Amino acid sequence: MVEALCAALPRGSVLRDTDVVAGLSHDEAEWAPVGRAAAVVRARSTEDVRRTVEVCLHHGAPVVARGAGTGLSGGANAVDGCVVVALDRMASILEINPLEGLAVVQPGVVNDDLRAAVAEHGLWYPPDPASSPWSTIGGNVATNAGGLCCVKYGVTRDYVLALEVVTGTAEVVRLGRRTAKGVAGYDLAGLVVGSEGTLGIVTEVTVRLRPLPAPAITVAGYFSDVVTAGEAVRAVAAAGITPSALELVDRHCLRAVDAWKNMGLSLEADVVLLARVDEPGARGEELADQVVGCFRGAGATWAERSTDPEEAEALFAARRLAYPALERLGPVLTEDVCVPREHVPAMLGRIEEIGRSHAVTIANIAHAGDGNLHPLLITGHGDEAARARAQLAFEEILDAVLAFGGTVTGEHGVGILKADGLGRELSPAVLALHRAVKGALDPHGILNPGKAFPDGA
Repeated sequence: MVEALCAALPRGSVLRDTDVVAGLSHDEAEWAPVGRAAAVVRARSTEDVRRTVEVCLHHGAPVVARGAGTGLSGGANAVDGCVVVALDRMASILEINPLEGLAVVQPGVVNDDLRAAVAEHGLWYPPDPASSPWSTIGGNVATNAGGLCCVKYGVTRDYVLALEVVTGTAEVVRLGRRTAKGVAGYDLAGLVVGSEGTLGIVTEVTVRLRPLPAPAITVAGYFSDVVTAGEAVRAVAAAGITPSALELVDRHCLRAVDAWKNMGLSLEADVVLLARVDEPGARGEELADQVVGCFRGAGATWAERSTDPEEAEALFAARRLAYPALERLGPVLTEDVCVPREHVPAMLGRIEEIGRSHAVTIANIAHAGDGNLHPLLITGHGDEAARARAQLAFEEILDAVLAFGGTVTGEHGVGILKADGLGRELSPAVLALHRAVKGALDPHGILNPGKAFPDGA
């Protein structure tokens, strides 16, 4: 099979060195198992991807696509005997169309690079996962990534107009449309978004753009515990305010960022809430004052509008750096759960109870404004007993989320880590529908097998 790949693809596209292949065979989910890939294909074109799938189809070998490898669920992890298709070299912005408000990009384009490019035209691509300086649009599409501003502006699926996809039968198809409206046929492009590479390999993405928003006003609030901070989140929602961001960061995260980057952000507070409002003019000022009132009314020990743009940016930078900063302390088992906003306070409290009952340190960061919580379970290097306790806590958090009417993954994807949780969330009838779709689009079962379903279907 590997010889056939070398014959079918441009010279240098097929990587066989054991260490190189191993380094490109996993994402950032430290706790997810990783198989041994037969080779890595560094694709530079749609035709490279199509030929790779064609060869793998002939030999009955699995194909696993990857972008920058910033995923946190094991969705891009190799399975034994597979070929990993790395798409990071397909990194061209093919078109920016201000009139139609869209851009056409290859999957290896980095999120922040797209945002910078369209900003030159007065446009904005809103989805902004915390990994936006490194993550790619293809990976964002695969997981239907969200981010800091999705509370107001939505997630990746809300901005994908059309896709070019290589199917499990080695065909190149185009899904979706470039028009502002369109209801011809099923929404197959929307179906592929969030499918984690199990239904096709995305080789081109057409995304919707928005006008650049007005400069945002930042509000910060300090709280003595996560439950009180959760009450402030609920108060903002109850007031009918939709901020452009509403983020929660606890003391574990801030201290870890300070220890790493010396940003001077350690505070006399257990939890910080960061809000942004981007309505222009007096309306923005009014909403920012209302958010301050919500924070104070819920029990903030301190809450104010920021008057220093650099300080505001530093706080949001700390939010983005929280996960890599915590990784320096030991292996991190990352949750990505979402509950209705009314249950945010209770769920945060339940997470703390679970951490105490299993003697596991749990740091909390969250896209709190839409109920997307990221408890981060931290264990010491080589502490297998703590690792076992953390795994029990992880599953107990999933059960609590489902009891509150939530979902086991808000934006990271099911991958490997959440497969059992998905089996608890979806009914057998609904899982059967998923398997039927998988069978129709990938009839030979070669696309990212073993991911996204509790039994690897």
